[in-house]
Amino acid sequence: MSVLTVTAKGQVTLRKALLQHLGVRPGEKICVEMLPGGRIEIRTAQPAGGISDLFGALERKGGRTLPIEEIERIAARGWAGKQ
Repeated sequence: MSVLTVTAKGQVTLRKALLQHLGVRPGEKICVEMLPGGRIEIRTAQPAGGISDLFGALERKGGRTLPIEEIERIAARGWAGKQ
């Protein structure tokens, strides 16, 4: 069990071992739920989005588009170890 100190501002810093246990890295979010009896539950926040949120993420405005054949050639060269 970890004992944490509350600052004058009412803040608590979670120790590195606790964050690693949760699988949380810097910049990521956690959820805290208040439970009966003065207890809380801390868990990692699950992203709310779906796979469709990624569509167009790599699109470059004003950039050149590649036909599928050229993309396949580039991929084949990469798999062959040629860059």
